[in-house]
Amino acid sequence: MIRIGCHVSIKHGYEGAAREAARLGCSVYQYFPKNPRSLSVKVFDEGDASRCRTFCRERDIVSVAHAPYPVNLAADDARLAEATRLSVLNDLAIADANGSIGVVVHFGKYAGPDPLAGYRNILAMLNRILAEWRGRALLLIENQAGRFGSTPEELAQIRRLCDDPERIGFCLDTCHAFASGLWNGRNWAELEERCGELDFFDHVKVVHLNDSRHPSGSRRDAHANIGLGMIGSASMAEAVRSLARRGIPFVLETPESRALPLQAEMNRVKEFADD
Repeated sequence: MIRIGCHVSIKHGYEGAAREAARLGCSVYQYFPKNPRSLSVKVFDEGDASRCRTFCRERDIVSVAHAPYPVNLAADDARLAEATRLSVLNDLAIADANGSIGVVVHFGKYAGPDPLAGYRNILAMLNRILAEWRGRALLLIENQAGRFGSTPEELAQIRRLCDDPERIGFCLDTCHAFASGLWNGRNWAELEERCGELDFFDHVKVVHLNDSRHPSGSRRDAHANIGLGMIGSASMAEAVRSLARRGIPFVLETPESRALPLQAEMNRVKEFADD
C-alpha cells in the first residue's frame, strides 16, 4: 500500500485539516501552517496541534507542512533573510507540534551575477535555522522548475555541506523536475541511477506528484492532473513505481478536475504503483 493524499486547508484548524484528510481518504496530507502569503510569525493553538497529532497517530495518517511562498533561503536582503529565518523556525515549531514529518521549503531565488553567492546564502541560512532548532521536524528542501536549485547534485551538495545534514531532507516535485528539463519523461532510469549515486532518494521524505501543463525544459511551473499533462500516464507510472518501492509518500498538488476527481486520481496513482 502506498501513502497518497493531497493539500488540505487549515481553515478549521489543524485537527480539522487532519479530519478532512481522513474524510477524503488520504493517508498523507500537506498543509500550510499559517498564511501562505506572509512571513509573519503565528501564535498557534498548541491544544489544536496536539489533537491533530493524536488523531493522525491513531489513524496512521502522515502529515507534512509547507512553508509560505515568500520564504527565500537565498535572500541577499538582510530584512528578508531575517524574516525568513523567524518564519521557518515558526513553521518548524508548528509542524513539530502537529507531529508532521517536517516543513517543505523551496530551494530559494537568487538573481545576482554569481550563483555561488546564492548557494552560500542558502548554507548560511540553513545553518542559522538549525543552530536554533531542537525539535524533530525536518527541513525538506524542494527542487525547483528553473535553473537554480533544479538538480539533485545541487540539493545533495547543500545538504552535505550543512553543519547538521541529518536534519535536512528533500521534497521531490515531479512537475518541477520535468519543467526544469531534469526529467524529460523518457530518462527516468538514468535519473534514478544519477540520484542513486548521490544517495538522493534516501533523503526524499515526500513527493509532490504533479503532471505538467508545459513541455520538459520549459521552466514553466504549472501543474496538471496525473496522466492528463505533458508528462503523460506512462511516464508518470514509471516514476510512481520507482518511488513507491522506496516507501515515499505522495502528495497531489493537482487542480480540481471534473474529469478526474481527487478519489479517482488517487486510485489511478495506486494502480500505477501496483502495475
